[in-house]
Amino acid sequence: MSSTGDKAAGYANEAIGKAKQGVGKAVGSEEMQIKGAAQELKGKAQVGLGKAKDAAKDGADAVDDALNN
Repeated sequence: MSSTGDKAAGYANEAIGKAKQGVGKAVGSEEMQIKGAAQELKGKAQVGLGKAKDAAKDGADAVDDALNN
């Protein structure tokens, strides 16, 4: 998956996870709250992966530019 795709999926998982936590809290479901928290963390990891891919690409581009100049 591309860095943009990773970040988009991550932000979606974060939002869905937060929503599940809210619903779980409203209906008194500890299980739903836990699943929501897990999904939110998964989303944060996906966003982090996307940002890491961006940083690696930026670094590779900088090295390529330095070698070509």
